[in-house]
Amino acid sequence: MSQTTKPAKGGRRPVARHGALKSPHPFSQFLKIVGVIVAVVLVSVGGVAAYSVYSLTSTVAANAVDLEGQVAPPPDIGAIEGGVNLFIAGTDECLPEFAQYFGDRCTGADSGGELNDVNLLVHISDNPRRVTVISFPRDLIVPIPSCTGADGSQTSAMSAQQINSAYGYGGLSCVVKTVSSLSGVNIPFAAKVNFGGVINITDAIGGVDVCIGNGGIRDVDTGIDWPAGIRTVTGIDALQFLRTRHGLVNGSDLARISNQQQYMSKLAQKLVSENVLSNPATLLKLATTAVNNITPSTSLTNPVTLVQIALAVKSVPFDQIVFVQYPVFDDPDDPNRVVPDYKSADALWAALAANQPITLTSNPDNSGGVIVENPTPSATPDPVATDGSTPAPSETAVALPSNIPGVDASQQTCSAGNVSG
Repeated sequence: MSQTTKPAKGGRRPVARHGALKSPHPFSQFLKIVGVIVAVVLVSVGGVAAYSVYSLTSTVAANAVDLEGQVAPPPDIGAIEGGVNLFIAGTDECLPEFAQYFGDRCTGADSGGELNDVNLLVHISDNPRRVTVISFPRDLIVPIPSCTGADGSQTSAMSAQQINSAYGYGGLSCVVKTVSSLSGVNIPFAAKVNFGGVINITDAIGGVDVCIGNGGIRDVDTGIDWPAGIRTVTGIDALQFLRTRHGLVNGSDLARISNQQQYMSKLAQKLVSENVLSNPATLLKLATTAVNNITPSTSLTNPVTLVQIALAVKSVPFDQIVFVQYPVFDDPDDPNRVVPDYKSADALWAALAANQPITLTSNPDNSGGVIVENPTPSATPDPVATDGSTPAPSETAVALPSNIPGVDASQQTCSAGNVSG
């Protein structure tokens, strides 16, 4: 899976620069497993409101997108077999009802475009089931393959473009094709969510409790001025929390990803600890809101497939739900961009292909995004194949390279706020 687009400076760690970017970074990152959430919702609601479920899936199907070059497994009875790859794109589409919150982004020269500023690959392993969520920085320079647009037109392949421009070339399908090419994995399922989706879905679940660390967060760009401590974020506050960059210690896009991983962990904990997924009324509300705020791939509109995905993840323990950043180096040609660290990424892909548990060796605190209160101890690494071969399945943890930061859902983390404690 190794490939090269431009030389990277060997051994260099990512830096906290990717900040002077024109378009704010909206974040629907809490939809780390939006397809899985919808799946669990539909499965659970199905027993008490089958007609509603049918109506919801029919609504989703109306706007579904075919994924170019990806092969979906046929539906079957029971949990889906083998590993599952699901892609989530969060776009900065400016909806009229929310434009007031985003200033020049929704009124300036670039207001007509739409960028895939959030790029999440969710991998659900085969037995034993694990969930790994890989975040790709919006400033990552990658090859973008030739894509077919909604009007049938064909774009030319490009050797080096910012990953968040892929949506503009061919919609959700082009983003998936780009990430599939970069990772070397088939991605049969995908969904897209925008600004409004973040606000509406957060309200549907009653908000998420996040921890603000250091002395607090202050960011004039998002209007945040919050003290340290636990805070329940809902609606626009949730979106601004997920978007904040300058409110974190080093103000970088990479730090923002780490901060947002806290939100994902807290969401997963809430869905389980407060029995959200066992309350039919709450589930129906969440299902209705979710399907009205996402654009799925055609492969995600089959209720049987949704059931399969739900069964595959329903019992995954928190310490086996891991959020990582795709490894990068500074772009030698542009200090505001990053390029792939293919060697470190190959170690991650090999571990996932072999269904081996992974251990994080990086210190998330170094990202400037989160403060980890109970870091997971490092493990002694197993050999990881980087030549395309698949190691035999093993329950021995693989220690990922230190250039792959992340956290798991069992860890307690706080935002590394920029206000001195």
